[in-house]
Amino acid sequence: MYIPPAFKDDDFESIRTTIRDARLANLVTATAEGPVATPMPLFLDDTEGEHGTLYGHLARANPQWHLAPIGDALAIFTGPEAYVTPSWYATKQETGKVVPTWNYIAVHAYGPVEFFQETERLLDVVTRLTNKHEGSRAKSWAVTDAPADFIAAQLRGIVGVRIPVVRFEGKRKMSQNRPEADRVGVAAGLAASDSPQDRQVAPLISVRA
Repeated sequence: MYIPPAFKDDDFESIRTTIRDARLANLVTATAEGPVATPMPLFLDDTEGEHGTLYGHLARANPQWHLAPIGDALAIFTGPEAYVTPSWYATKQETGKVVPTWNYIAVHAYGPVEFFQETERLLDVVTRLTNKHEGSRAKSWAVTDAPADFIAAQLRGIVGVRIPVVRFEGKRKMSQNRPEADRVGVAAGLAASDSPQDRQVAPLISVRA
């Protein structure tokens, strides 16, 4: 990922937050047949390994796990994002020398991928994923709510994914390269937008109080 110095995010807590909040990731592997990608939820176990370990699962029918990876796998997580119109820049009124851009947050995690089929390991992964995404619900569902034989049958239809992370790349592009007046305009424009996604980005723009 191309990361200009102004947008580099190498803070581990920030990276963990992006991974936790992203919910859905993309797992990419290079193979002899070309690159293969699968959208999937992943969680980071930061107690396992120097940089933590990612876990998830894919369908047994998915050919990705049969194709031997070349080098490390790549897991892509994205955070809040929004289109930025030049109309919000004070610089537009001053010089007119402005163009549209996009503000966004992204994390790329790299590491060797392991695909596994052991029932106990699969059950642990689906249980942890379920608890992660059901935990905030007023009436949460648990894996144990379903009949054990049904869950066992479902587990036979998936393959686990484990990625011990060897390095992260974090990017936080939030108008840091723009003058203060432009950042103020972007934050105000996003905050006034009809789009919930835009309004989510607005408070991430750094402006003086």
